[in-house]
Amino acid sequence: MILDQANRIIEHAQALGADSLAQQVRIYVINLDRSHERWERLRGQAARYDLNVVRVAAIDGAKILEGDRLDFQPQQFVYHNGRKPLAGEYGCYRSHLLALQQFIDSGDKRAIIMEDDVELNERLVPRALSAMDSVCGARLVKLVNHRLVGFKPLSETTENDTVGRCMHGPQGSAACYIVNRAAAKKLLVTLKPMLLPYDVALERGWSTGVETFSTLENVADFSPHRSDTTIGKRVHYRAVKRHFLLRATAYWFRACDQLHRWHYAIKAKPQAAPGE
Repeated sequence: MILDQANRIIEHAQALGADSLAQQVRIYVINLDRSHERWERLRGQAARYDLNVVRVAAIDGAKILEGDRLDFQPQQFVYHNGRKPLAGEYGCYRSHLLALQQFIDSGDKRAIIMEDDVELNERLVPRALSAMDSVCGARLVKLVNHRLVGFKPLSETTENDTVGRCMHGPQGSAACYIVNRAAAKKLLVTLKPMLLPYDVALERGWSTGVETFSTLENVADFSPHRSDTTIGKRVHYRAVKRHFLLRATAYWFRACDQLHRWHYAIKAKPQAAPGE
């Protein structure tokens, strides 16, 4: 009887702690004004799981003329990618930087930044915070990836997730990640100008100066809206590609980048994270 009561008290305290934790961390959701259904779906999930969600009004790249694009060098983008950018890619890039700036302006220590085609869940915040606490530095942990090839485990979290780095990439997706204040400040400087798609640029910790990691398993799932992309489909990407002979600079850049990625993953050593 006494043991059962003690267990119930512990479970209740743990539940209260998880609720408090969820409220302490803001989740910044990037959402276009025209994507009402996506936002309403996420608002409902946030209410269900008692999550602190902030909407970031996304920048619609299609409404910005090429000549009016800030922190963007068209020739350099083509050099690095072998193609022109899609308007949606530019909008995505600027929207993530806007979310990082809003986070910094809030004065908070940590934040989760996500796109509106990701589902919220009740364990998202505890798992994200645990992942951050398992590694060191001004850091960022990607919580969702499309692919993980050559994953090198570096730490185990208190939520039983594995955190590490990949020796091959890009991993794809900037749909959901947790970042601390120092890292966000660095990213706002080192991610300018736009030379690559945001998801590719974000994971290049050797370039940004931010200690960047990934969880082995996705901490959140994609919603049914994932297939209805607001950035561009394959046909749109093919339309802006240069002839393969004119993409030599992009191939060279990717080869060099892959070497940097190997070194970045291999040199990483498991260690316990200090306080913020």
